[in-house]
Amino acid sequence: MWGYTGILGHIIQLEAVPIVWYRVLIAFLGLALIIPFLKNAFRLPSWKRLIQISLVGVIVGLHWVTFYKAVQLSTASLGILCLATTTLHVAWLEPIVMKRPFSWLEFILSLIVVGGIYFVSGDFNAQQYEALAYGLTSALLAASFGVFNAKLAKDTSPTLITFYEMVSAFVFLTIVLLFQGRMDADLFSMTQQDFWWLLFLGILCTSFAFLATIQIMKKLGAFTVSLSINMEPVYTILLAIFILNENELLNLKFYIGAALIVLVVIANGVLKSYQGKRAA
Repeated sequence: MWGYTGILGHIIQLEAVPIVWYRVLIAFLGLALIIPFLKNAFRLPSWKRLIQISLVGVIVGLHWVTFYKAVQLSTASLGILCLATTTLHVAWLEPIVMKRPFSWLEFILSLIVVGGIYFVSGDFNAQQYEALAYGLTSALLAASFGVFNAKLAKDTSPTLITFYEMVSAFVFLTIVLLFQGRMDADLFSMTQQDFWWLLFLGILCTSFAFLATIQIMKKLGAFTVSLSINMEPVYTILLAIFILNENELLNLKFYIGAALIVLVVIANGVLKSYQGKRAA
């Protein structure tokens, strides 16, 4: 589902902030309808937890805004590939937040991912470097909310975490749009095609994908999940070739970088499996 997010950043004819504003609006409205059927109350354990989740929701909103800025300044493939550096940040963030030992294996795998980014950015112009900066910022924000969500999910329903994060992201972006003077009729002007794509983005690529990811983090940990999500560039690149014809813009260095990332994902699975068998 997340493989489509970069593609939709090009297809939907809106700027980054409005796209994310609609995305989180549709997501939390959809969850508001689903939660009662899941027999989940909307009540959180404490006001402190609500504040914590709300702050993470702001990070989520900023993550998506910077991601779509990267996509719109360059290509969907570049924007999504930048997110591969998320694992580098998780490798040092998770030991701090989750109070677990630092893993040199995770750090080394993350550095290999950075090597993949190096190959991708070999022949960039000024605008593409700006896109790269937005993309790498988006990766840092993704690592932050991924680690914090893994901690929050230990004693809070993933459904409620997702719901309140979408609400807080919506409120935050509404304030941003008001401050920019963009909360007007133009914000609600769009084509019918954009409307349906926004529904797809908000419901399937956000609510469903977000809920599933938080649930999985409870079992596998933030690093393994974020590393597995690095397969997202592969899906996005393939979709971009068929839908956006981005293969005309991609060179050999790009494919070398993408291959490195895929190899890291495979290596992580093999090594973690081996470590698990030894521990058993």
